[in-house]
Amino acid sequence: MSAPTVAMVLAAGLGKRMRPITETMPKPLVAVAGKPLIDWGLDALAAAGVADAVVNVHYLPDQLIRHLAGRVAPHIVISDERDALLDSGGGIVRALPRLGGGPFYILNADTFWIDAGDDNLRRLALEWSDESMDILLMLARPDQATGHTGGGDFLMSPDRRLQRAAGSPGSLIYAGAAIVHPRVFADAPAGPHSLNRQFDRALARGRLCGMVLDGSWITVGTPDAIALAEAAVRRARGPGG
Repeated sequence: MSAPTVAMVLAAGLGKRMRPITETMPKPLVAVAGKPLIDWGLDALAAAGVADAVVNVHYLPDQLIRHLAGRVAPHIVISDERDALLDSGGGIVRALPRLGGGPFYILNADTFWIDAGDDNLRRLALEWSDESMDILLMLARPDQATGHTGGGDFLMSPDRRLQRAAGSPGSLIYAGAAIVHPRVFADAPAGPHSLNRQFDRALARGRLCGMVLDGSWITVGTPDAIALAEAAVRRARGPGG
């Protein structure tokens, strides 16, 4: 298929693990190597040809809205969750009318990747099959990850279908980016719920698939992870980078 031209960026979280930094700013505005976390993701979306990005806001929303007003590409549409934090799944359900009827990207605002020339989103689009998939997740091997403190999430078969890892060795980490078809949200509740509900729905139908990213994946969950992330960026850029 042609690459999606619309994306949902999940940016409404409270960032509690990033305190005290997030006592005065929303987590997506925390900078790594001089660039706010959300801009790492939005720049990758723009490079992949995404025209419109829906960004949900809840915590300290005015700061985020002001920052995003300065972006030219992609065009930003705000999904306002000031009334209630809806979690990842509920936030997408609220934004569905703005995301169109076809597959769209999902991106977490606190993760990004380097070393790959921003090609991973295009690779996701090339791997997508509307006939056999409802969700296609970008995954990272543990050796590709910086800042990740948990275990793996999924096991992937040779045909790319995923199962929950349940502590199994050789598991892969969900890297915070995906292509999703809106049909997986059919009958989803409008209230708060995790996107894991949709992951499990697609998995049960054999329609949850994965792709291992190229390059290095960085997640920033705590203040200590900022220095690790910046060191990873320096290594990727090399001398003078």
